[in-house]
Amino acid sequence: MITHVRQGPNILPLELKDINFEARGQRLIKDMNCAFSTKRRNVIIGPNGAGKSLLLRLCHGLLKPSTGSIEWSGAGANKGREYITHQQAMVFQRPVMLRRSVSGNIDYALALKGVTPSQRREITDNVLQRAGLRRLADQPARVLSGGEQQRLALARVWALSPEVLFLDEPTANLDPSATHAVEEIIQAIHETGTCIIMTSHDLGQARRLADEVLFLHRGRLLERAPTEQFFDNPQNDLAQAFVKGELLWWNRGRDNRKPPKENN
Repeated sequence: MITHVRQGPNILPLELKDINFEARGQRLIKDMNCAFSTKRRNVIIGPNGAGKSLLLRLCHGLLKPSTGSIEWSGAGANKGREYITHQQAMVFQRPVMLRRSVSGNIDYALALKGVTPSQRREITDNVLQRAGLRRLADQPARVLSGGEQQRLALARVWALSPEVLFLDEPTANLDPSATHAVEEIIQAIHETGTCIIMTSHDLGQARRLADEVLFLHRGRLLERAPTEQFFDNPQNDLAQAFVKGELLWWNRGRDNRKPPKENN
């Protein structure tokens, strides 16, 4: 089992209220209202340009909304910004690898969090084994393949046991074998108690991984529903078209300004 380093009260729920984000005179996120309150797997889907990655960056605190508020409202939020920062993590499409060995990448992250050397060795060995990277522990991280680097990025945050993990298209450009390995790690991280909030362009992946699906189009959240309900009977006309594989670039849809019912 993974040795947990997360301690203290939870920071969830995360609440987004009337969020708008503008850049270069364009409103890219529009009237966003939603909340993430339980440690489930949330998969955000939608066509290119829908605002999926922007939404993750806003939630993670990398960007500030133009208007509206994003608040962590769990008991742990009262412990301050640094505590909130340590309870969440994000992995990007192209993860950043430190100029260290595979094991050194994980050890360094744990050292920054104040974990003792003996605990760091145990946790590092554990997550590398679970991620299938133990044999590569002494290899420079930057010479790994794309799939191996993504697995290392996940192992690095797994070692920190975040309460919330944001994943931005974690299997983009990976072959089926590498995608399967990454999905297994994501599921294992979730099983240790981490809330997953991820974007994906892959509808099959959303079916496999999601407990709940959020559908974005042109910066608006148009539908949110449990996975089976979303794919079997989407309510929004654009969501229906997207599930069928139709192109949406030309179509604003009759319900494009209708907010979804909040399920949380």
